[in-house]
Amino acid sequence: MIAIHVTHEAVEKMGGIGAVVAGLVTSADYKRVFGRTILVGPALTTDRTGAQRFGYDGKVLYSSIDGIDAGGWAEKFRPVEQTYQVGIIYGTRQVIDGDSIAPAEGEPQPRKIAVGDPVEVLLVDVFRCNPDRLNLFKSELFTRFSIPSDEFEHIWEFEQYVRLAEPVWEAMHVIGCTGGTGETPAPSEQAILFSHEYMGLPTALKAVMDSRAEVRTVFYAHEVASVRRIVETHPAHDLMFYNLLEVGEQDNKGLEDFFPAVCSHFKHPLIKAARYCDAIFSVGDFVGREMRFLHPRGENVPVEMVYNGVPVASPTPEERQEHRSRMKKYAMNLFDFEPDYIFTHVARPVLSKGIWRDLRILHELDDKLTGEGRSAVYFMLGTLAGQRREKDILRMERDYGWPVHHREGYPDICNGEEVVGELFEDFNRHHEAVKVVLVNQFGWRRDRCGLRMPEEMTFADVRMGTDVEFGLSVYEPFGISQLEPLGAGAICVVSNVCGCVGLLKQRTGGEIPDNVLVGDFIRLPSVLAPTDAMQIDMAERDAIETSEAKRLARRLAERLPKNDDDIAELLAAGTALGKKITWERTVADFFLPAVERMCNVEKGIGQSV
Repeated sequence: MIAIHVTHEAVEKMGGIGAVVAGLVTSADYKRVFGRTILVGPALTTDRTGAQRFGYDGKVLYSSIDGIDAGGWAEKFRPVEQTYQVGIIYGTRQVIDGDSIAPAEGEPQPRKIAVGDPVEVLLVDVFRCNPDRLNLFKSELFTRFSIPSDEFEHIWEFEQYVRLAEPVWEAMHVIGCTGGTGETPAPSEQAILFSHEYMGLPTALKAVMDSRAEVRTVFYAHEVASVRRIVETHPAHDLMFYNLLEVGEQDNKGLEDFFPAVCSHFKHPLIKAARYCDAIFSVGDFVGREMRFLHPRGENVPVEMVYNGVPVASPTPEERQEHRSRMKKYAMNLFDFEPDYIFTHVARPVLSKGIWRDLRILHELDDKLTGEGRSAVYFMLGTLAGQRREKDILRMERDYGWPVHHREGYPDICNGEEVVGELFEDFNRHHEAVKVVLVNQFGWRRDRCGLRMPEEMTFADVRMGTDVEFGLSVYEPFGISQLEPLGAGAICVVSNVCGCVGLLKQRTGGEIPDNVLVGDFIRLPSVLAPTDAMQIDMAERDAIETSEAKRLARRLAERLPKNDDDIAELLAAGTALGKKITWERTVADFFLPAVERMCNVEKGIGQSV
């Protein structure tokens, strides 16, 4: 079979979608089923030279932009380029093993690299286009799928993926990955096009419209963007939305009934059109319900539950202690005391990550640890402003004690990091046993994070040296990062809206293991009913969150390891559980069975074009 993945991360892993693609394509069972993999996307930049376009291990076979043609591809690609007035780049690259913990930007490569044939990469430069053909395609999108492109064509995030669809579809015919010219391909040649998020949907819809090829289409729902926006902007966040979702399901109402303004969001009509695909792969239980919430009145929404895997690392007890010791040493260099515990949260410092919930729990925990004569340091690792220069880091460290202290404006906190920086400064002024640090920098090593970081430190210390990983998001379709330290014996604290909770329940017969604490921030008090959801305000949300933070702090205090035996017990349990949630296991148990079920259903069933 042939797998075509349409994504903005076709060249390099930049976020969650890239992690999922890497986890899939490096799985042994995936490679057994799919003989070819093609990563497809727009050329996001044109400033790289030919040899650099696919990264350090890539090989460019054809690039009209660079005048490269290794194999006579120009004769085949040129008609497509001339018709659509675009540029095409084609070649191969390797993919990092999905079960390796990926480093932060700028760090050395992970320990394990994918072994086997490289994947193919097909990019289209859509900065120019044939406007007449593009307008015809936009007309078809509106007529067949109710996508009003004219309302959003000023938004490049929308426009570039609509421009991508037709030329990349024709280019896929050129490289022979769309099942020929109308003849039913042999089973080994069956092609499946995976639209990763809204970005690939125009291409998937082009495939749905084209009768020349037998290509199955999948919308890979890593989130429901329409819902994310509502959850993040409403003052009651997940508390409001998931109670409202329950009301909608019971009353056969949809998202637009409650939030008609969502139609003005450029991603919304694309995501609604995902129902025309042969299948929708949902990475979490809530995502599947959210997709159906877009179509409440009996329309076919072919949702398959396809959980992500988690790249877990399981160190030996001795290795675990080494990682932990380095984290403690760094904490001591920052605060002049060696903490008993290391807490971490690896994520971009954005609203959806619910970072204030971490601080609520740490506030409750402060008195408990003080009473026991213990202490902890919490590291928030993430940035919204990219990698800072080494000389700037050294100057900030010298002048005012970065990263414990921050100043507003680049090269320090900016682009939305300001709120977190202010919260952390205030927290440290009022707490003794627990201290918090925002490390707003890419690259967990000394030349990126200052002279107080131990010279031997790497990103692996963050993942395998922490005692607790926080991830109490208000919107989290799955949450790979939240569980990555599990195999190293960490306690993972997650919210019950995280899709990874569903995977854990699947693997443990419905029980949540002791290594995981689940926060429930969507349970309404008895005085409120789900029908009151849209009227819940920030004060009511705060009261519920404060109560839940107290409960979680009590449970966390009970579970924190008190001695080496406790650490060893958590490590053993985490290692056992980690083996059940790897990419190899989830590909075999969820992804491939969903692919098989889709292929066994007659193509076009349920579609109404």
